[in-house]
Amino acid sequence: MIGDYMKTKENKGKKVKITTKNFICFLAFIMFMLYSFLLYNLYFSRKVYAIEETTSQKIEKIKISQAKELNLDDIISQNTNDGKTEEYEVKEEVLEYITKYRTNADLPKGVVQVIQEGRQGIQEVVIKKTYKNEEFIDEEQVSQKIIKASINKIVEIGDGAKTSNYIAKVGDILYVTSDRLSVLVEPDEHSQKIATLSKNDELELKEIKDSWYRIESGTVRGYVKAECTTYINSNATEEVKITNDNSINTKSASEAKSTLSFHMTLNKPSGLSLEQFKKVLIDDKDKNNIFANHAEYFYYIEKQYQVNGIFVAAVAIHESAWGTSKIALEKKNLFGYGAYDSSPYNSAYKFSNYSESIDLLARVFIKYYLNPKGTSIYGGEVAIGTYYNGPTLTGVNIKYATDKNWANCVYQYMQYLYNKL
Repeated sequence: MIGDYMKTKENKGKKVKITTKNFICFLAFIMFMLYSFLLYNLYFSRKVYAIEETTSQKIEKIKISQAKELNLDDIISQNTNDGKTEEYEVKEEVLEYITKYRTNADLPKGVVQVIQEGRQGIQEVVIKKTYKNEEFIDEEQVSQKIIKASINKIVEIGDGAKTSNYIAKVGDILYVTSDRLSVLVEPDEHSQKIATLSKNDELELKEIKDSWYRIESGTVRGYVKAECTTYINSNATEEVKITNDNSINTKSASEAKSTLSFHMTLNKPSGLSLEQFKKVLIDDKDKNNIFANHAEYFYYIEKQYQVNGIFVAAVAIHESAWGTSKIALEKKNLFGYGAYDSSPYNSAYKFSNYSESIDLLARVFIKYYLNPKGTSIYGGEVAIGTYYNGPTLTGVNIKYATDKNWANCVYQYMQYLYNKL
């Protein structure tokens, strides 16, 4: 016992020598353990959840530009508690351009000239879709990120003393209105470019093909967008001879009323004159004079996009309650465009002018709702036809509004406006 005790005491008294070699080995071991720990956390501890077996995609976390990171643990907990499931879809969408209008006192009333072509952009959006017991109940856009910016379209509208509804015909001498105008091999925006013309360059109209003109300009021959040309020579020293007959392509009140029906085709102009649009959109129900002050834009969209302007006005009246809704007043959005049922005000687009919302919705109707895919439409573009179910109120109602009575409500406003002619 005493011998053992003495050995222990002697051992306690000894000093352990730490050499440089031992110290380096110790540090290497510590670094190896730390590196192993980091690798494990990086590659093996990430959690991947399936929201439910019915969900088509398994997702981890979606990082959203200018938004908070989605917490999947919270989502899964919520799904478990209330029986709802959420599905996220990331997709690219066309970012439609905005049209800016400005008046030009040197142009006759009724003349619309494009001086800068609009260019579409591309945006990436994240859509949240909600299901309950595997049945779809709602969807909401939770974020968007611009990948390619759009370019505004700039349009000049005549505000001169004369009025003109002249329509160009084969053989006419025309002039370029935009700063630059591409001449293409075929009447297709994606066709090969032959040359670029400048503002006021002279053209001879050889053929009219939908929204394209086949032209000759010196030695250049090809197709240009019709909307970027005019029959008015702005450099002429003498007065330009124009047509002042306001009855051209304008329907009388009785003719216009005879075309009205619930099943009428909406991808054709009403044929009303500028004065007729102003007449029907002056109304006591328009408490803020929004429609009265912007009546001409429903006429301009007919001239540019081949859409029934009375239909577009009726939709605006219905959606905004004659311009009195909060979205209409504060966001200058007469259609609630972009709004989701779950958060209509926050998700609705904001415009700087009512004319922008009128112009954009006219294009949206023509491009996505009123024409089948591939149809040649305005500005050399073709219809996407994503929501096309026929060019009628019933066809638009299927995808445009969740309210099944939407078409009937819009038609009642159309009747009301037509009967004011």
